[in-house]
Amino acid sequence: MNYLRGFVPWIAFAAISAVGWQWGALAALVIGVWLLVDSRRSGVAADALILETSTVVYFAALTAFAFAVPDSPLKAYGGALSFGWLAVTAWGTLAVRRPFTLGIARRSTPQEFWHTPQFLRVNTVITTAWATSFALTGAAVAACEAAHTGALATSGCQVVGFVVPAVFTNRYPKIVQARLGVTR
Repeated sequence: MNYLRGFVPWIAFAAISAVGWQWGALAALVIGVWLLVDSRRSGVAADALILETSTVVYFAALTAFAFAVPDSPLKAYGGALSFGWLAVTAWGTLAVRRPFTLGIARRSTPQEFWHTPQFLRVNTVITTAWATSFALTGAAVAACEAAHTGALATSGCQVVGFVVPAVFTNRYPKIVQARLGVTR
């Protein structure tokens, strides 16, 4: 579940944005840069840090915009925009046939499996689950924000948007391994 570390900036943004969206964006940017630098210094390959890199780009742009236009109507849709960005990132990696989960999976999978069609397929399916969850969660959060349902409903959508694909990511490879008779 190492990949969950990359979501810390997004969680910080959601939590701190209650004080001000520009401060939430700045906190997320600082945390994102720190995580990215720390991971690279620890020897993590760049292809395992696609979401972290995307996170830094997003929060750099959002921080600049939020401080430049602090009363923008977009501030009410910060959660939806965040999930939309994650969806674009995930779908983009699928479009170029390099699912963002490949580099992450290589950190815990023996090298002899990296170039197998099954490995690519498992990561394509997992990345598709994340991309779909990000897109659906972004839409649900936008609906909650537009309907002013309150922080509890919006937060609930966001939590589900992370938990469902995380559970799937944990279970799906084990199901495929059992089906293929692979033991580790």
